[in-house]
Amino acid sequence: MNRIEKAKRNRRWGFVASTALAVGLAAGSVTAFAAEKPLAPAAAEKLMAPENIEAAGTVAAVAYDAMPSLVTISTMSVQEMQSFFGTQTYEAQGAGTGVIVGENDTELLIATNNHVIEDAQEVSVGFIDEEVVEAEIKGTDRHNDLAIVAVNREDIPEETMSEIKIAKIGDSDALVLGEQVVAIGNALGVGQSVTSGYVSAFNRELDLSDGHNKFVSSGLIQTDAAINSGNSGGALLNMKGELIGINEAKSAFTSSGVTVDNVGYAIPMSKAMPILEKLMNQATREKLSKDEQGYLGVSLVNIGEEFAQLYGTPLGVGFAEIAEDGPAAEAGALKGDILIEFDGMTVVTVEDVMDEIQYYGSGEEVELTVLRADNGEYKEKKLTVTLGTKEAISSLQTQTQ
Repeated sequence: MNRIEKAKRNRRWGFVASTALAVGLAAGSVTAFAAEKPLAPAAAEKLMAPENIEAAGTVAAVAYDAMPSLVTISTMSVQEMQSFFGTQTYEAQGAGTGVIVGENDTELLIATNNHVIEDAQEVSVGFIDEEVVEAEIKGTDRHNDLAIVAVNREDIPEETMSEIKIAKIGDSDALVLGEQVVAIGNALGVGQSVTSGYVSAFNRELDLSDGHNKFVSSGLIQTDAAINSGNSGGALLNMKGELIGINEAKSAFTSSGVTVDNVGYAIPMSKAMPILEKLMNQATREKLSKDEQGYLGVSLVNIGEEFAQLYGTPLGVGFAEIAEDGPAAEAGALKGDILIEFDGMTVVTVEDVMDEIQYYGSGEEVELTVLRADNGEYKEKKLTVTLGTKEAISSLQTQTQ
């Protein structure tokens, strides 16, 4: 079952700041007012012409330079609602933002937040000239709340292609406290809007929950530039017009109920770009059948929050059994190791591992990051595994890997 086919799973993201701030997603279902209006990307002729911009480094100049890299994202998903009459299903519209970050021979690749497109059955993007094109979810990392959406180049009119461009990636590590930034996104689902503010803080953490597991999004940029519903997946830019963050969420109120204004969060590009590059590379690969997929030679088990608290272990995917003649054993894996990354991608459940390994065939090398108990402490260890075939693993046949 692929990610789009999971649309009937009623999962919702809730964000709570580790500083006791309740955090609201900057995307998700749009209000009735917004949902009734079509997505309306800011048209090129509505932007200030270059000759009218007094100097580079102004908000107007940044917006003019960056807007061709921004897209609106519209989704349609199936939700379930429990009522007195049983389970009812209904279609739900959502809106968010994306940033064009790459391309290949056949596709334009767009970065966004995973929560913008999660469970979507239909996805479409709107470009700067208001051209709307169907898109496809090509890769997701739900634990880091990032995703890549692709549009076939042949579906994009030549005139539109001439007006759009790939975003310039900046150095988010070079940001300083108080530096001015610009946020652009599809606020309220009615088209791109521009806000400006300052970097308020660094290395903020959010506790994430998808309804099944909880995760921590760390190292976030905090800004007072307005980020509202629909802004998720949009651009946080420095005054050179470079993309330095992917807007993710905003704080709504404190645990005591006090309203909080102008507190938004963005994933810095120093963290996001390696993940997005992995997802873009994955977008060029075809999913393999079960017979074609490579095998680790391990039995996997979920280590959820309840188990982790009871036994004092980290969250992740445990190696319950390891085939003596399997690839994982040959790479030095041990029973009890906890897998947290598969070839650079965060994994927290067995499902995550299965989603990733379907792109890898036997004979391919993958790097696993595991946590291994050492005198009561869990220490990180890297393992390079050459995937094998199911038939070659004689001492362990598992329902997983």
